[in-house]
Amino acid sequence: MSLYAIGDLHLSFSSEKPMDIFGEQWERHYEKIEQSWKLTVSEDDTILIPGDISWAISLQEASKDLEWIHKLPGKKIFIKGNHDYWWTSLTKINGLYDNMMFIQNTFETYEDYAICGTRGWNCPGSYHFTQKDNKIYNREANRLKLSLEAAKKAGYDKIICMLHYPPTNEKFEPSLFTEVIKEHEVEQVIYGHLHGKDAYNIGLQGEFEGIHYKLTSCDYLDFKPLKIL
Repeated sequence: MSLYAIGDLHLSFSSEKPMDIFGEQWERHYEKIEQSWKLTVSEDDTILIPGDISWAISLQEASKDLEWIHKLPGKKIFIKGNHDYWWTSLTKINGLYDNMMFIQNTFETYEDYAICGTRGWNCPGSYHFTQKDNKIYNREANRLKLSLEAAKKAGYDKIICMLHYPPTNEKFEPSLFTEVIKEHEVEQVIYGHLHGKDAYNIGLQGEFEGIHYKLTSCDYLDFKPLKIL
């Protein structure tokens, strides 16, 4: 039983949102994901999906996208991305499929690991950060803390964390996210959100303060799930 990750699926089976406007590598990208997923992931495996799951704006509209993921092999664990407007109450979406679990101030499990996470946000010092971002930044850091504390309270000391946004600014300066992650002794952090060669370089990767960080947006991974454990 292995653990994989791939983020930013950006599915749109119920709406007209062609992804190839972001580059020819995105043309019919869902076919590339499906092919590599089925070649890599088995029914006994778990796959982490750190946000931007569907372009849909309602749960009804997202149903075809979620059904498509449901039919792929493995157990899936999700966090919310900045484009997941369809995301409703946790009780409602966690009741949809027996092999799909959604995290919000909570955690899920993979063997003896806790899987924690939250969406995250732009960090202070980044090019896009404004005073208006501060409230959301602090709220998301607190949501991450709640998720991690829930896992610790349940007795888990081996933790993998998912964020949608990168955990630092472009200068790789510490943030509330990296502080909370370090405080709770997380082993690995995966995140997505960044697309295109120019963007990949502004995401924290490798070891930082003893914790391993990995970018897992699907175009960065060439639309192939990355083995985490």
